[in-house]
Amino acid sequence: MDWIDYKDLPTDDTALTGLFIDYITAYDKVKRFFPGNFRDPASWESILERVSKRNLNRSDLTRILSVQNRNFHCGVKALANIDLLQNDNTVAVVTGQQVGLFTGPLYTIYKTITALKLVDSLREQYTAYNFVPVFWLEGEDHDYDEVSSVALINKSNDLVRLGYHPQNKSKGENFGAVGQLELDDSIGELFQRVEAEIVDTEFKPKVTELFRIAYQKGMNFNRSFVHLMNDLLEDSGLVFLDPHDPELKALLVPVFRKELETTPALCQLVIDQSAEVEKSYHAQVKPKPVNLFFFHEGGRYLLEPKPDGFGLKGTRRNFTRQQIFDQLDKDPSVFSPNVVLRPICQDWLLPTAAYIAGPGEISYFAQLAPLYPEFSIPEPIIYPRASATIVEEKVEKVLSRFNIPITEFLRDIELLKQRIAEQVSEVKLEELFGGTTAAFDEAIKSLRHGLQKIDPTLLGALDTSKSKIDFQLDVLRQKTTAAQKRQHEVALRQVEKAALHLFPFSNFQERELNVLHFLNKYGLEFLRWLHGELVIDKFKHQIIRL
Repeated sequence: MDWIDYKDLPTDDTALTGLFIDYITAYDKVKRFFPGNFRDPASWESILERVSKRNLNRSDLTRILSVQNRNFHCGVKALANIDLLQNDNTVAVVTGQQVGLFTGPLYTIYKTITALKLVDSLREQYTAYNFVPVFWLEGEDHDYDEVSSVALINKSNDLVRLGYHPQNKSKGENFGAVGQLELDDSIGELFQRVEAEIVDTEFKPKVTELFRIAYQKGMNFNRSFVHLMNDLLEDSGLVFLDPHDPELKALLVPVFRKELETTPALCQLVIDQSAEVEKSYHAQVKPKPVNLFFFHEGGRYLLEPKPDGFGLKGTRRNFTRQQIFDQLDKDPSVFSPNVVLRPICQDWLLPTAAYIAGPGEISYFAQLAPLYPEFSIPEPIIYPRASATIVEEKVEKVLSRFNIPITEFLRDIELLKQRIAEQVSEVKLEELFGGTTAAFDEAIKSLRHGLQKIDPTLLGALDTSKSKIDFQLDVLRQKTTAAQKRQHEVALRQVEKAALHLFPFSNFQERELNVLHFLNKYGLEFLRWLHGELVIDKFKHQIIRL
């Protein structure tokens, strides 16, 4: 088993921000932005004591969660965990994610396994408390494009992205809460494409049937997501929370009211904190004057302050202050928190001791710390999710054949291909052209010395001639490189295919590939195996070899 320090991974166009890397490797540099150190037992003891002493409406919470999870057909362990939440000494270990098609990218699975394994670890360490894993379904997001497709590797060993698009919906349309979007006949067409693309294996019929049952016409994204997660994780005890529930929204009225009444005061707190963060790092999120959305005519629209009240961004709909507060009293379910207010809503409802976060989330939590005292709730410990790249046997063979470290695939693939082309070639281009260039430069230097003595006016002509020769040598080198690549196309194709597995779409595997790829090839036991392999307390990028 291999490990890669985060600081040795590429950070361009990824979520591996400088703040996240310091959070993992140099916590003292960022401790002023966070409530406690995820490695420090004293921090855990403090948060457990504070959360267990909270005045929390556990009765209504457990009643609502029980109804939700029974409707989701969750297992007996999940229902037992909900019952435990009635006790003051029970705390939640929470994670959450958008309800992506087929569970979305692999990191959703990694976040969930991290939560489950952290619960087991905390139970052993802090026996005076009960720990319950909770998954917050981020189904109120309206960005449909982020949840509607999956990346898979097909029979031709090519990377493909397959998407579901509902009938009677236009691209770019505001879909409202995508978790509530019901699947129509188009889901059958998607499965036809999926089955045509993925490789034929002994596991394929059973695996695709499992996915078909979860994602069938009449189900919505929320229900399908939970159904599949429950099947894949069996009776894990994971409790699902759907925030798009009128009864839960009623419990959040004090949060919504404070945000509306004090605007833009809470926004200013985040802005001030962000300014502190930006002295050393990049601010991940931009707060809004009102950090709430409003469901209207099937869409989800950001609330904006107006001179006499509020408006819905992108529409002509306006409300007076009285109208918006009347609406809050009448039907709070039409309000929805944005990324800034969502953690506050989560931790207002739940006795949250820890939140399992990805790199980007950890960075934006640094900006939110001032909000927690405003709502008199303790900010949970932010625990980094496990991160991994899975290396299959055929990919491992390519790595071994060419002696390529995995980190090389996470950078410029063209440079890697050039190096491999030279490696398998008898003629080393660097030596060939390097020696020629050095010899030429030495000859020019000698010629320049002689011309200086004979006629200095000839030096300009010498420089012009050198530039032309340099240019022609560079052109020749490029042509030679291309010829060498053609000579070794088979080797380079192997490298390219390995790159598709390890760094698809020039991104980390966990941020692109869907779990279906591995389940189809290795069977439903793959998740049990992965649960055993994934290490949650190393805080490095893990290389898992199949």
